[in-house]
Amino acid sequence: MTTMALTDPPLKRLFSRIDSSPLPRGEVVAQLYVTWLEKKGSRLAASLSDLENAISGRSLGECLIFIEEDGRRDYRLHAGEQPSTGYLGELRRGECLSQAPNRRNAARCRRVFDKVIETGEPLLVEFMAGRGAGAGNFAHEMLVLPLEAEDGTATAVAVGMSTRPSVGHGSKFRAPQWGHRKPWLFAFERDRPFAALVATNLGLDLSPLEEREFEDGEHKARPLVDVTNQEAFVLASLQGDDVQSVNDRLCRLIFFIGTLKTNGAARVTAVIPYLCYQRKDRQTKPHDPLTSRYVAQLLEAVGVDRVITMEAHNVAALQNGLRRPLLLLESHDAFARHLAGKFEGREVSVVAPDMGAAKRAEAFRVALEGYLARPVQKAFMEKQRSMGKVTGELFAGDVAGCTVVVYDDMISSGTTMARAAEACSKRGAESIHLVATHGLFSAKAADTLSRSFIDAIYVANTVISGTQIPRLESIDVSPIFARAIRACVARLSAP
Repeated sequence: MTTMALTDPPLKRLFSRIDSSPLPRGEVVAQLYVTWLEKKGSRLAASLSDLENAISGRSLGECLIFIEEDGRRDYRLHAGEQPSTGYLGELRRGECLSQAPNRRNAARCRRVFDKVIETGEPLLVEFMAGRGAGAGNFAHEMLVLPLEAEDGTATAVAVGMSTRPSVGHGSKFRAPQWGHRKPWLFAFERDRPFAALVATNLGLDLSPLEEREFEDGEHKARPLVDVTNQEAFVLASLQGDDVQSVNDRLCRLIFFIGTLKTNGAARVTAVIPYLCYQRKDRQTKPHDPLTSRYVAQLLEAVGVDRVITMEAHNVAALQNGLRRPLLLLESHDAFARHLAGKFEGREVSVVAPDMGAAKRAEAFRVALEGYLARPVQKAFMEKQRSMGKVTGELFAGDVAGCTVVVYDDMISSGTTMARAAEACSKRGAESIHLVATHGLFSAKAADTLSRSFIDAIYVANTVISGTQIPRLESIDVSPIFARAIRACVARLSAP
């Protein structure tokens, strides 16, 4: 929701858009926002050191960090550099905003920085300006994020910028053209960072909705557009955190799907990057529940027409439990493509940490072989879980001297992955990398996964976790979801 009406007039005169609930259009700016949210966790803002370490070496375009100067209404460039073609003109590290060649854009930045430092909340603005002498007008999107010092005060800001030609100045920023087939794409506040990446890949804006919390803990959500006879997609990842439990998120999704159907939506697709309650897909003890089936029945009951999810815990159980079209997305190719460049010249072995992970680990191994164009070994670890205790020591495969990838669908406490990693370390593995689609990361995961024999951890960005995990890297899978949504719309629109 825009905050133009709530902002002081001098600020409104400088910008065509001011938004305190950022929905970045530019992909790089959206990625910066996701990184900031990951490092922020349950705090009011990410720390300066955490964000600086997170973006170091990553391609985040014109990403800058400014620190407020003591006793002066000025900001010093702490990280990043502005080339002469940048929106501030040439500005180098250590120089202040007041020294920027483009004084008008520097004044814009100072106003926004002051507001963000004052409120401690992120702000997204847009304005029109040229880029260098003789350049035509460009639309600049600037995201400003507060950063905490060690004492918890906001004394610095991270700035992400994307630029596109204005209308009438060349290339188009939005593609593809949807025409009358344009779908509505909704996302709740806590899912907007990932949803914004999906929307950018689709050439769409997120559709507006209202979320309201009542004093007694109840809540409601409603679309702020007419959905009658329209195709609607609702993106919601169903992991819990300190603010909203798994049950809260599931309930919100179910109610909103029902709301869309009540208001005449032709079809509603639930896009659920991480689908909850999938561990209990069969009865392993007397009188066990089948929560995977119950979640499917709840979605059916409110009228969902289709479900899109990624790396379901038990594919067969979900397919049998859900009596609606189900599109199951896989992440192994994205991980294999990303890791292949890191493993050039190394002997690699892919390890399944238990037999339940064997099929998805094999799919990843085959994909990695394709990118490396040479054989990749495989191994398996035994695991038995009963009454919360994990046992099993059998290990099949040779990992001595290998770069090992332990592959699974999720990491929660980290116990399963750490056991497999330790077994590989004892058997002479050269380096050990943990890969999982969903990084749920419970409170104890940070300690469990901080073992010295774990060299790196990779997860997809399907879940935002507030737990700080060492040596963690997030892989963007939003293009996979965008392709799935585009394919669904094209299929339904075909004659």
